[in-house]
Amino acid sequence: MHSYDEPVYLISIVSNMLNIHPQTLRQYERDGLISPSRTEGRMRLYSQRDIDRMKMILRLTRDLGVNIAGIDIILRLKEQMEEMESEIERLKDELRDVNRLGSVPKSKAVVKKSRYDIIIFEDN
Repeated sequence: MHSYDEPVYLISIVSNMLNIHPQTLRQYERDGLISPSRTEGRMRLYSQRDIDRMKMILRLTRDLGVNIAGIDIILRLKEQMEEMESEIERLKDELRDVNRLGSVPKSKAVVKKSRYDIIIFEDN
């Protein structure tokens, strides 16, 4: 079995799977909506992730009537949300570690002086 990101499908296979013309895949690539991998011979190879992305693009165009510019915005926002979700998970893990250890990570320091709290963070 292939991994989700492994490019293994030729354009003819993907166009048959999605019931679209290969030229549509090429156009979406020119529009920057998809980026299939290339072999040394410059043949396009699509991963399952690429196919799922194409399915979303087709749903947006066919079912919701979204144009290419709208699809581009939606896909960028989706990527930003995924990045933020990853960052939130990383921060939750860090907070869990702090709570479990009962101390501040070595990369951070907290100093109490009179009425003010001074928090110093190291730049990484």
